Amino acid sequence: MPGRSGRVRRPDVRRRPPRPGGGTGPLRRAVALSLTLALLLPAPACRFLPTRSAPVPPWPGGATPSWQWQLTDPLDASVEAQVYALDVFRTSLEEARRLRADGRRLMCHVEVGVYQESRPDAARFPAAVLGEPARVPGQPGGAPRGRWLDIRQWSTLEPVLADRFRLCRGKGFVALLAVGMDGYRQRTGFPLTFDDQLTFNRRVAALARQTQLAPGLTNDLDQALALEPYFDFAVTEECVRHARCQRLVPFVTAGKTVFHVEYEMPPDRFCLVSLGFGFTSIRKERDLGAYRETCPT
Repeated sequence: MPGRSGRVRRPDVRRRPPRPGGGTGPLRRAVALSLTLALLLPAPACRFLPTRSAPVPPWPGGATPSWQWQLTDPLDASVEAQVYALDVFRTSLEEARRLRADGRRLMCHVEVGVYQESRPDAARFPAAVLGEPARVPGQPGGAPRGRWLDIRQWSTLEPVLADRFRLCRGKGFVALLAVGMDGYRQRTGFPLTFDDQLTFNRRVAALARQTQLAPGLTNDLDQALALEPYFDFAVTEECVRHARCQRLVPFVTAGKTVFHVEYEMPPDRFCLVSLGFGFTSIRKERDLGAYRETCPT
């Protein structure tokens, strides 16, 4: 109530002393302990990395199988290689069947971050996702072939990629060699960031697994450490020539195969280096025809 001075009197509230043996001390300690345990113990809803597993399916002949990468016609099925990397659209169902009957494992070469007008599904890519000209394997000297895609538009790209991956699986491919996984380092015409690329590549790996394909990381060496847990193997071009092979050590340490190709250097100049890293290496021409040189065993 107001006093004579006109000011409101505040009630006389006095703090009660804590009871002996009680009070807030034990409660505070219990809360602190609960918070500590919550921070230390892994929560099921907070998983930063996928469950690690051996490459699926396992490559024949151990961790370093021989391999061949051919994108031109006609297919040379006589090459002594355990793993064949082939174009999904150029490889017929019968060719794939014959290779599988001979005990070969097939790796599906598919563009995921690059658009090519010659592909039968090219009309499914709207103009809004098409960027600057891309330089990808298949043309001498790295000449432009196709255009970069805006990998941030996953809802547009995912249905097309899912159908491509299903085509791979339907033809009997067991692994995915995805092309165009390092667009953030290129002049794509889009403001792609480091994190944009990580997100896209992880989505590609997850989509491949949903289609029962073993996902491979292609060339994105600067992100290899972060992406290794998501991929079953890696493919790298000219890492000896550019002195960048050490970026793929996380894959080797995890027991995963690294398929390596050089174009300009003869085997006697790169094999000692690549074998030291534990890679399985070949020399090819840039058109990725049937020609192949291997490292001495």
